[in-house]
Amino acid sequence: MSHSGLTRRDALKSGLAAGACAAAPAFTRGQTSIPARKDRIRQSACRWCYKGMALNDLCANGAGLGLKGIDLLTVEEWEIPRRYGLICTMGYAGGGTIPEALNRTENHAAIEAALRENIPLAAKAGVPNVITFSGNRAGMSDEEGARNTVAGLNRVKKIAEDHGVTICMELLNSKVNHPDYMCDHTAWGVGVMEEVNSPNVKLLYDIYHMQIMEGDLIATISANLRWIGHFHTGGVPGRHELDDTQEVQWDGVMRAIADAGFTGYVAHEFIPVRDPLASLRAAVDLCDV
Repeated sequence: MSHSGLTRRDALKSGLAAGACAAAPAFTRGQTSIPARKDRIRQSACRWCYKGMALNDLCANGAGLGLKGIDLLTVEEWEIPRRYGLICTMGYAGGGTIPEALNRTENHAAIEAALRENIPLAAKAGVPNVITFSGNRAGMSDEEGARNTVAGLNRVKKIAEDHGVTICMELLNSKVNHPDYMCDHTAWGVGVMEEVNSPNVKLLYDIYHMQIMEGDLIATISANLRWIGHFHTGGVPGRHELDDTQEVQWDGVMRAIADAGFTGYVAHEFIPVRDPLASLRAAVDLCDV
């Protein structure tokens, strides 16, 4: 998944240090004040994409860019963004892994136990979303996988509803990055969401992944926005900067999301190949529509 040698799974396993390091100034290099943002799109940045930066530094610099939060933090890290006026916009809470998750009933008890423990902690820490996955097919039909995933989400949806936290199942591509992943098309994910039918169970629509699998981004997002709780970005191809080397027109997609009344978060999940803070600032500027 990462061209820099660090994947999201690696980041989670290694428990990237939140840092006892001193807080960096709350602005990026060459920037003397926090820019005024329109805030029609509430932006965040995924922690795993900044492996060379302590979490405290990422939070401080993110605050200086006008971000609202940091995405994909472990339970132990959830409180750190609050020191900088941010939140963890999407947390890991034991919702399974990309290859092993809800589409297999043997995983349901462990996922339920973890979410039962961690969702109350998320609510206390002001974490609005926690992540989960479908899991890989491994020979299972999409129909059986959908039934199992619905059953698994039905076991945990009341926990989320009772605490005002949203469980988000991620859409990923199975063509380039995650071969055999089941929740690889919006229609499959939406079908599951419709069956579960909870305001606190939604999709994490990763724009990078769905551009690879489907394209037709604005129409698909607009038609299914009620089932989408969160977005990720990433340049296509390569999952690098949101610039003129890739094919998505990000300002147009962001305008469609904002115009549709989306009030959740859009988290940048691209792997910088240039100066990471300059690249993040450029992405935030581009998506501030």
